[in-house]
Amino acid sequence: MASSQYNITTASARPDLASQVAAEREYLRRYALGLCRDGALADDLAQECMERALTRLHLWEEGTNLRAWLSTMLRNLHINGLRRNRQHVALDDCDGAELGGTPARQMGRMQVRDLRRAMARLPSDQRDMVVMVALRGVSYEQAALNANVSVGTVKSRLSRARGTLRRLMDGEMVVEGRA
Repeated sequence: MASSQYNITTASARPDLASQVAAEREYLRRYALGLCRDGALADDLAQECMERALTRLHLWEEGTNLRAWLSTMLRNLHINGLRRNRQHVALDDCDGAELGGTPARQMGRMQVRDLRRAMARLPSDQRDMVVMVALRGVSYEQAALNANVSVGTVKSRLSRARGTLRRLMDGEMVVEGRA
């Protein structure tokens, strides 16, 4: 392949730069681990980043920060991987019962979907309180400290959020995508 030969020529033409890229291997792995939180995926991501960097040494500008260039490349590879995985639904990972299921199970999934949509419609300050107090189990006092507001404000935001969620879930307010 012509491109493979070109890539080898590029790396061999700049052995000093290729060795600098190789010296950043452990940094790239740690950065990848911070992004994906999985050791095997971090290894793959760091390796893919190094491979891409070595095949594109001609794009690196002398005098610029090599680590920043590699970090940007690794982050972009990670984002591309997330996008690629988001587009594919792994049907192999679930059995047939999960796809259809009983009417009660289908209803439960629809209610969860509707709740997610309703939560997305809440103002961010109310949504944050619901997540902190109702989902994470944080006390009102701790939620107030986290949000830098009074306990009364926490209670007020929760009350308004619960009322809005109740109306959305009861169909009194229209949720996006539904009549």
